[in-house]
Amino acid sequence: MSVSLKSSAAVTMVDPVWDAVRANAQAILKEEPSLSSMVMANVLNHDSFEAALAHRLAERLDHTDVSADLIRQAFHEVLTTRPEIGQVARADLAATVERDPAAHRAIVPFLYFKGYQAIQTHRFAHALWKAGRKDFALYLQSRSSQVFQVDINPACRVGKGIMLDHATGFVAGETAVIGDNVSILQGVTLGGTGKADEDRHPKIGNGVLIGAGAIILGNIKIGECARVGAGSVVVKDVPPRVTVVGVPARIVGEAGAPQPSSVMDQVASFLDSSG
Repeated sequence: MSVSLKSSAAVTMVDPVWDAVRANAQAILKEEPSLSSMVMANVLNHDSFEAALAHRLAERLDHTDVSADLIRQAFHEVLTTRPEIGQVARADLAATVERDPAAHRAIVPFLYFKGYQAIQTHRFAHALWKAGRKDFALYLQSRSSQVFQVDINPACRVGKGIMLDHATGFVAGETAVIGDNVSILQGVTLGGTGKADEDRHPKIGNGVLIGAGAIILGNIKIGECARVGAGSVVVKDVPPRVTVVGVPARIVGEAGAPQPSSVMDQVASFLDSSG
C-alpha cells in the first residue's frame, strides 16, 4: 500500500462524534457511578457508533409486542444495506449539539433527548419502508409515537443535520419532505389537506427554522432558509429567506440570518414588524 493510501485509510478511521460520545461516557462513570450500568450497556460495551445507536433505540422501543432484541436485529440488518444512516445520525447529533444550548456534550442527545432518538427511529423505519417491510415500519411509527410523543409516517423523507427540539407533539405526514439542516421545535404539524391518496403534505427546504406550535398544511413549499414563527398557520408557499408569522401566516420581513435553523431565533427580529 502506498503512503497516500495508508494516510487515506487512517483518515477514514477517525470518528470524532463517536470519540466524543465515548469520552463523555467515561466521564459519567466517574462523576455519576449510579448510571454506570446504563452507560456501559448503551455506549462503552459497543465498538461502533452504529451498534450503540441501534442498542439505545431498541432499548427505548422495547415492548412485549416486539422485543428490544428483535428491533435491534432489524436495525442491524438495515445498517448492512444502508450504512449511510450512521453518518446521517452523526450529522443530526452534531447539529443538535451545535444549536441547542442545553446539549453541553455529545452524549446528552444520544442518551436522553427524545427528539434526537425519534428522528433516528424514523430513519430506520423509513429504510424498512423502502425495503418493503412496511408493517415493521408502521409498528416503529406507532411505538415511537407512544415512547417519544412524535408521529412521523415512515414514508416521510427527512434530510440530514436535523434538530428536533423538545419534540413533543411533532407530526409529519406520509408525503412530507424535510430538507437538510432544518430545525423544528415542539408541537409542529406538517399536515395534509383532504383525504385523497396523493401528494398532500408540505415540502420543507434546506436551512429552515420552524417555531414551536407552527402548523403547515397541504402540498406547499417552505423555501430554503425561511423562518416560520411560533404558532403560525401556513397554508400557502413561503419564498426563500423570509420570515412568516400569524394566522394565517404572512411575510413580515427577511429571515434574520443566512441559515435560521442554525441561529434558532424564533422571535426577536420580527416582533416590531408583526404589528
